[in-house]
Amino acid sequence: MSRLLRTAFVSLLFCLTGLGGCASLPPPQPHAPVQALADPENTALGKFVAANAPAPGISGFRVLASGDDAFAALTALADRAQKTLDLQYYLIRSDESSRALMQRVRAAADRGVRVRLLIDDLNTAGQDDALLRLTQHPRIEVRLYNPFPSGRMATLSRVMASLTDAARINHRMHNKMFVADNALAATGGRNLGDAYFVQSAQSNFLDIDVLVAGPAVKALSAVFDGFWNDPLAYPIGLVVDVPPASVSPAASQAEAPEHPASALAGEPAASAPAIVANAARSTLGSELARNQLKLVWAPSRVLADKPTKASAPATEEAPAPAHEVISDDVEGLLRGARSEVVLISPYFVPGARGMALIDDLKRRGVRLRVLTNSLATTDAPAVHIGYARYREQMLKAGVDLRELRVHLDLPRSKVGSFGSSQASLHAKVLVIDQRDVLIGSMNMDPRSARLNTEMGVVMHSPEIARQLLQLVDEVGSANSYRLSLDADGRLLWTLSPPGGAPKVLTSEPEASLWLKLTVKLLSPFAPEEML
Repeated sequence: MSRLLRTAFVSLLFCLTGLGGCASLPPPQPHAPVQALADPENTALGKFVAANAPAPGISGFRVLASGDDAFAALTALADRAQKTLDLQYYLIRSDESSRALMQRVRAAADRGVRVRLLIDDLNTAGQDDALLRLTQHPRIEVRLYNPFPSGRMATLSRVMASLTDAARINHRMHNKMFVADNALAATGGRNLGDAYFVQSAQSNFLDIDVLVAGPAVKALSAVFDGFWNDPLAYPIGLVVDVPPASVSPAASQAEAPEHPASALAGEPAASAPAIVANAARSTLGSELARNQLKLVWAPSRVLADKPTKASAPATEEAPAPAHEVISDDVEGLLRGARSEVVLISPYFVPGARGMALIDDLKRRGVRLRVLTNSLATTDAPAVHIGYARYREQMLKAGVDLRELRVHLDLPRSKVGSFGSSQASLHAKVLVIDQRDVLIGSMNMDPRSARLNTEMGVVMHSPEIARQLLQLVDEVGSANSYRLSLDADGRLLWTLSPPGGAPKVLTSEPEASLWLKLTVKLLSPFAPEEML
């Protein structure tokens, strides 16, 4: 039995026998609400945005499709912030990209910037020490959202030690944003880590964020403040044991100099990762260096679940109140479509409600194009089970359904080069009638709709829609499989390489026999409402 399994087993045994290891979440200590910067117009970023805005009331946007551009945007926000940095993320990996970014965040704090970091606690195993070291900076505060009070040495042991509180821990904060001086922000589908910036040698995510300027940033900050001041946002010191004051950060680091979590603490590395130079050479990086950032200005609105979604989740029998959850807004956007809907989602499980919506689109003559992961590219095979249950039904309803291939051939694409690494779709995008766009964190599955908190930005912009549709066409033409049904109703996967003959397959493409068998065996036991 592995160390992880032994730890989980002991935690569960202690929990069930009442001997310990299954602590309850401590009650939150009352604290005064903390808000975003009230006067962003007095900062350099605020003045830059005001000087470039063509009219009051509209916001500026820049699609961040490549890892280099996304990283360049985040480092620029950290470097140029003068008063505040607010970071809200579902997941931050302990790797080189995170190290380079968190170094910039610490440097901002060193020059007087107030930093608030809010991170969901599900994926912070092994990071407690690094997060505590961050909070030793007088201008950095870290809060864990919906935390695990015990078994913190590993994710499995956390879950096992919290089985008596399963209803709470099943709800996670999936939001993603990085806000500088309440004037400029980045939000979308990316977490922080090598794979999200296309820096992993093994597997990388095809993802999309958006850089935001103007009034929409204040709306994003209002969302952040709502979560930051929510009772489920715990200062890390209430959850993690703080080491004795006699143990200095330097001594703690000397005891474990190779601890992977040191990347999250923003501690100096021997050499900067390649992405730092790549970001500086990117078009976005060059524009920011010249203070000539090109943005598309458009009317917009920010959509976000209320923090109460995590404490009082909706069900089929008891849906959330109107305007409380982003899924209602997304459904409203889809029902307003007149000619075409293009949907990009890593996980796509429409369910009965989604299929009724698809049938409604078909009845009204609205074309629906969907790009999602194949079994070989998904990082969540269990969710693929739920999606696979609806493929034939969607194809019969006329959906243009495509699944990503493992290796991308996009040498000159705006999404960047994946080289020999495997690809996995992680972007969450809607394009409606070639004019309305949603970029956010929400997957099209029951978990996002009912269990996780999600957010996104809706832009009324034919130009941004055009840019995204061009990316979809680049990926969809030769880098995805088009699904169809043969005369006997069996699934077919067709790959059409440029200049070559189409290749037709009759089984999940590029997936190993073991993966196919595993999914088949698990299929009867995968409850759709949990996917």
